[in-house]
Parts: sequence; structure tokens; C-alpha cells
Amino acid sequence: MPTAPPPSRDVALETRVFWERFKKEITAALLIMLLAAIAYTGYRFYSDRRTAAASALLASAKNAQEYQQVIVRFPNTPAAAAAYLLLAEAQRNEKKFAEANTMLQTFIAKYPQHELVSTARMAMAANLESLGKTDEALAMYQQIASTYPNSFNAPMALFSQVYILKAKNRNDDARRICETILTQYRTSIWAGEAMQQLRLLKPSGSPAPGPAQTATAPPLLARPPAPAPPPAPQAPPPPKKP
Repeated sequence: MPTAPPPSRDVALETRVFWERFKKEITAALLIMLLAAIAYTGYRFYSDRRTAAASALLASAKNAQEYQQVIVRFPNTPAAAAAYLLLAEAQRNEKKFAEANTMLQTFIAKYPQHELVSTARMAMAANLESLGKTDEALAMYQQIASTYPNSFNAPMALFSQVYILKAKNRNDDARRICETILTQYRTSIWAGEAMQQLRLLKPSGSPAPGPAQTATAPPLLARPPAPAPPPAPQAPPPPKKP
């Protein structure tokens, strides 16, 4: 039995019917997309202008007050992040080590994923050393080396521990640090410094260097002293004249 042919479709008519049925929804969706594109373009334009202005202000900044201005006027910009670090460096140069560490801690809290976080922590450890807090500095150097093992600061954080350990007379620990640098960071510039320190370091139990002393053999192994030479014969006295 022959089958009936499928009914013909009028595509243009179906499209018109679909448009008439969903005209309001389609128009609203297109309008939303257009407004979103305009808003995004405006935001990018504003953001680019703001970033450029922040970079220009940072480039002209020369002191702590001007770095602070960049942070206040252009927060959450790359220039503001750099301004935190430069402001902390300016405070360190003024020997305001505690204030510098506060600024660095603020930078780390605001930009935890920034590529210079390990550098900020290194600066904090150095400031702690300048404040005489060597135990805290040592702990921070250890944390940097373990938390950021693949960063360029890792071998420097290890090597910075060597001087603190030497000052505490922990030469064995300092030697282990140098050996770690030579093993894990042999291609870094700190490998040569570590090798030089290894030549200078002595085990903790070795006596302090003093004046040179002559080694003496045990009595049973000592060479007997050479016998004294016999006295030279004396010439006879000249005869007396009569």
C-alpha cells in the first residue's frame, strides 16, 4: 500500500510564526546582550585608563608619601601592588623595620597570589634580622624555602639561614644547609657561595683555632736525643821562658 507523502513545510511561514510568538523574549535577550557588550567595553576602557594613570603616577613617585598616594588613589591595580613593595623598601631605608613589615604583610593579605609574595616574605625576614629577632627570621627563611621550593627566592632563603646558624654556633646545621643548596640548586649563583662557606665551616665540636702548636710524639715512640759531642781537647799551655 503506497504511503502518503509528508506534508510540505513552509519555512518562511514557520519562522514568522516563531518570531511573532517569541518576539518579546528575543528582543529582550538581544537588548541584554547589547547592554552587556557596551558595559564590558566601557569597563575595559575605564580600567585601561585607570591602570595607565596609576602606572604613570607610580613612575613619577620617588618617596614614601608618593607611593602611599598611588595606593590610596588607585587600589586594586598592578601599580598599587608595586607601590606597597616600594613603600616598604623606602621605610626600610629609613630604618622603620616594623612599619615596613606591616606594609609587607598588608601586601601579602591583599595579593596572596602575586608572583612577588615570596620576595615580600624575604624582605620581612631581613627586617626581622635588622630588629635582632633572629629566631623569627630563621623560622621565616625556613618557611619560604619549604613553601616556595621552585621560586628564585628558595636558594637565597636557604643561604640566608647559614649566617644566622653560624652566629648561633650551629655549624653542623649550617653545613647541611650548604649541602642542600649544592644538591638542589647547583645551577644557581648561591651554589658557589655555599661551596665557599663549606670550606670555612668546621664541625661544632672542633676546638677553636689558636696559635700553632708543635705536635709531640708519645714518649715510647720519641726518637732518643743525640749524645752530646765530646769536649774539644785543649791546647797545652806554652812553656815558660827561663
